[in-house]
Amino acid sequence: MCAHIRPNPDITPVPGAPCWVSLSATSLDATVDFYSGVLGWTFQSAGPDTEFTIAYRDEMPIAGIGSKGHPLNVPVTWTPYFAVPSVDVAGDRIRERAATVAVGPLRFDEGRALVAADPHGAWFALWEGPVVANWHAEQHSPPARLDLRTRDAFAAAIFYAELLEWARGNGTCDVDYAEDTVRVLVHGHVAATLLGGAIEAAPDPRIRPRWEVAFYVWDVDAAVAAAESSGGTAVSADRGSGSPAVTLTDPDGALFTVRARGV
Repeated sequence: MCAHIRPNPDITPVPGAPCWVSLSATSLDATVDFYSGVLGWTFQSAGPDTEFTIAYRDEMPIAGIGSKGHPLNVPVTWTPYFAVPSVDVAGDRIRERAATVAVGPLRFDEGRALVAADPHGAWFALWEGPVVANWHAEQHSPPARLDLRTRDAFAAAIFYAELLEWARGNGTCDVDYAEDTVRVLVHGHVAATLLGGAIEAAPDPRIRPRWEVAFYVWDVDAAVAAAESSGGTAVSADRGSGSPAVTLTDPDGALFTVRARGV
């Protein structure tokens, strides 16, 4: 979570934009060893009295990993955070739209957070406070790519747009639609996508809604091999697109994707 790494108070978050990702793990040490080997991350503890650690790449914070006993106790899944001006207001909007506030709001050193599930069951979190510099939405190369896999992209886009005030102007995220994908844009570059079939198509009941978190690597095959040798499993691959990617599970069963960097 952003609160553990002293975000820059001089950076104004872009409302509604992704600002962090975190994972809740059953074994913190084993999970740190796994992602260190697969993604080449280094780790730094958030403090002597907390079961939470920060992942770094090239000395820049990428993500947080906490044990199941951490205050923001969520299922074993990678969870994206979105910046909001007020988690209280956002929490009310979540409940008003038949979604669920699971944890929080909780206060941390630098801000406040809550964890929720959207109406289709995809987990996400909200953050009120300053953000980490390399996760600032105006960065053209964020540390991870976020894609919502859901049954009905149009319904999901309405929910998140109303919750996060997308397409409202005044520095918020814009939204457009291209190639059966709803795209969330910040200053013209893609911050997240929502996928669920064509707008006119019926919702797909086979899809298990979730936010897919993809991390960039130089060598996809090497990352997959490292994951499989450390107890991970390759679930699916997309090698026909311009950005080859493989979706994996870690030893806890958490899904994540490795995607070719620089493509």
